[in-house]
Amino acid sequence: MEVIQSFTIDHTHLKPGIYVSRQDKGFTTFDLRITEPNQEPAVAPAAMHSMEHLMATWFRNSNVKGDVVYVGPMGCLTGMYIVMKGSYTPEDMRTLTIQCLEWILTQHEVPATTPETCGNYLLHDLPMCHWECRRYLHRLQTDFHSQYTMLKVTLDDGKIFADA
Repeated sequence: MEVIQSFTIDHTHLKPGIYVSRQDKGFTTFDLRITEPNQEPAVAPAAMHSMEHLMATWFRNSNVKGDVVYVGPMGCLTGMYIVMKGSYTPEDMRTLTIQCLEWILTQHEVPATTPETCGNYLLHDLPMCHWECRRYLHRLQTDFHSQYTMLKVTLDDGKIFADA
């Protein structure tokens, strides 16, 4: 089995920021890292779920909506993935994400939180979502990180894994 590229990132040196997780087939996958993995608590599931609904709503209604392919949380709950058609830079995504976070902080309800529109409609926490968004916004504005530290991964056959 090949090593998945995201498993070659040194998570002990990963700071909150925006990273290019991968670029291929005309798509750019962004890692919007909200918390510092293994150093800070992960985002609570209910807050992350609310953030997903709000970010997806904003991005799919923004001036780049035609390029938005996917917005969703990481399984580790330390960030979000956003897949964009075309080539966007971390700085482009930083600008968009700041606009999105500022919008989220003005919202008084989470969209699509009924049994008909959401598979887990009771799992939402807008106040905690706002808290996480304020903290992430501050980090993007004052201490921006966008370069991964990579691990050296040796495969079973002795080859060094460099890229997926």
